[in-house]
Amino acid sequence: MTEFGPGLYPPQPLVERDRVRILLVDDEERIRDAVMELIARPGREILTCGNGNDALRVLATQHVDLALLDIRLPDMTGLDIMERMRGSGLSVRVIVVSADDQVDSAISALRYGAYEYVRKPFEPAALRRTVDNALEQLRLQRENVGIRSRLEQSERLHRYLIDQSPDLIYTLDQGGRFTFVNERFNRLLGFTREELIGHHYSAIVHRDDVKRAEFAFNERRTGQRASSNVEMRVRRRGGDGTPCTIVLSAVGLYAPERRQTEEADDAEKPSEQRTGFIGTYGVGRDISDRKRAEELVSYHAYYDVLTGLPNRTLFRDRLRQAIAQARRHRTRLAVMFIDLDRFKLINDTYGHVRGDLFLQQVAGRLRRQLRNSDTLCRLGGDEFTVLVPDLRSPDDAAQKAQQFLDALRRPFVVENDELSATASIGLSVFPDHGANEDELIRNADLAMYQVKRRGKDNVGVFEKEMSSLYSEKINLEGELRRALQRQELQVHYQPIHEVSKGVVECVEALVRWNHPKLGQLDPARFVYIAEETGLISALSDRVLDCACAQLGRWREDGFAGVHVAVNVSPRDFERTDFTERVAQALARHRVPADGLELEITENVLIEDVDAAIDKIRQLRKQGVRISIDDFGTRYSSLGYLQRLPVNTIKIDQVFTRELDEGDTHSPIVHAIIGIARGLGLHLVAEGVERPVHRDALRRLGCHSMQGFLFSPALAPEEATGYLRRMRAAPLA
Repeated sequence: MTEFGPGLYPPQPLVERDRVRILLVDDEERIRDAVMELIARPGREILTCGNGNDALRVLATQHVDLALLDIRLPDMTGLDIMERMRGSGLSVRVIVVSADDQVDSAISALRYGAYEYVRKPFEPAALRRTVDNALEQLRLQRENVGIRSRLEQSERLHRYLIDQSPDLIYTLDQGGRFTFVNERFNRLLGFTREELIGHHYSAIVHRDDVKRAEFAFNERRTGQRASSNVEMRVRRRGGDGTPCTIVLSAVGLYAPERRQTEEADDAEKPSEQRTGFIGTYGVGRDISDRKRAEELVSYHAYYDVLTGLPNRTLFRDRLRQAIAQARRHRTRLAVMFIDLDRFKLINDTYGHVRGDLFLQQVAGRLRRQLRNSDTLCRLGGDEFTVLVPDLRSPDDAAQKAQQFLDALRRPFVVENDELSATASIGLSVFPDHGANEDELIRNADLAMYQVKRRGKDNVGVFEKEMSSLYSEKINLEGELRRALQRQELQVHYQPIHEVSKGVVECVEALVRWNHPKLGQLDPARFVYIAEETGLISALSDRVLDCACAQLGRWREDGFAGVHVAVNVSPRDFERTDFTERVAQALARHRVPADGLELEITENVLIEDVDAAIDKIRQLRKQGVRISIDDFGTRYSSLGYLQRLPVNTIKIDQVFTRELDEGDTHSPIVHAIIGIARGLGLHLVAEGVERPVHRDALRRLGCHSMQGFLFSPALAPEEATGYLRRMRAAPLA
């Protein structure tokens, strides 16, 4: 006999929709055949057994959906089989088909879980109907189980999606108390479900946004009229940390009967008169990162990242508002343009990192000089602007500018290095110097530019003449570009005499511009423009090329002892390819390097002393002569002069003119001549215009001179003729 027990039966799969298995158990073969023929249908598999043990073996090894059992079997009763099935938890629908007409048998069969009790002899149609009904009920039952399983699975999935959603999802009751919150509340805000369910929504709203939150959290409307993307802040648990910014969308929830009439009522009945309202459903999305990104973009749009100061855009906006207020109240305001004088040297010497730290300290020091109503802006690089509203008089602005200068003159300490810097400040006043922000900023810039030209480290107030100079500068810049492209600039040559011998030892190449409208322009009118606009390289290349070409022609004409001096701009000296350009010009015209003398000013040493000295040494190795022009008028340092491998120093015409009839013993000239002798340098005096200058210089020991006393700068043909005359008849 087969014994039933836990794990004995095979797994019970769900019934296939179109196929079932029926077990027919009866000890009479003819009845089995008759019943099998009666209930056979497509999709039904019918197994038959004649005794209880065979039936139990089938039930233990195969899945059976429906069993038709006779109560009286040779080895056991059908009730025994049902008892074994129930004890093992086997779920098989049973129809008892038996000739036993006792009521107790029927009751026992039903008590054991039989679906129906059919007595023999049975009506074929009745048995067929009973079997069909049992199988249909079994199908419906198992289909319902599948539906319930899928529903539970869907609910689990839905809850998982709700809890894993990146959004805050909640429902409120009519009083605004939470009835459901998803897990996002815990992850984002730190509140558990238990801490929020039953509590009012105001428990999570930032105190400054409670009024705004009332409309969304108490939403009763539905559809397009409901709240959408309402921005507000919600706090974290315990109030710690920065609040989150969310956008909230909410709709009213209504009982099912309300929904049927809602569409018709929405247009006619106010929300407070509706019936069936049961609460609110809402979704909140965290946009804190987006808000921070927007704030960062906004900050970058209006503030300088390095210093934290307002930038050009914000400055102009504040200036525009200040002008409107000053015009309304008939007051004055000032605009200052501040440019640091030595920042490039600091940046190149110490690197950009320390340069940035230095700018931050400059900004902090300037900021401390401001009133609450003032605005300090960083335009970029080392340029700053200041807005000073509500002036009592223009002198107040000048005093404020002087405060800035005094503050910047104190040394800065950047990473244990002591740095010094000064500033040039231009000043314009509304309404005297401009009626709008463009005019005021431009005129302050012009005033600052004039300070730069006059020696830096000072304050300059805008004057009307500066506008004409600015216009002239703009016009000359464009015309200078065209002049360079068309090679309209000419090089003239001024002789330098060795008066003790009466010969010309050198000629200085001086650029001249014969302007079609303005006539002959002195280099002072356009060279500074070339330096500021970057045209100086093209200009210097032009002069150097012409000078080398002319030197080559003079050497061919027999003037082997004459060399040519060419002025070099500090901007040229900053170029890394400067020495190569000089070598190329010499090679191009096949002239010896010792025939060329480059005149540099002491300003070359201001920016980067070591780099300048290195370039001078490279040029000297090539054989090029080096002279320092305008010695003593700018950045003089005997220490650097000792390090410089130069040939000549030139006495500036300012000192030469001091040698007049009343004072021929200028201490400065004496000092310069003494320095030249001490260092073994050749000495040339510029600006010799009168015999008294020549005679005084000769007595002091300076014999090389140039100036109008001997000759002005001459065109190339005139200079050649002058050299021939001097060769034929040297000066006495």
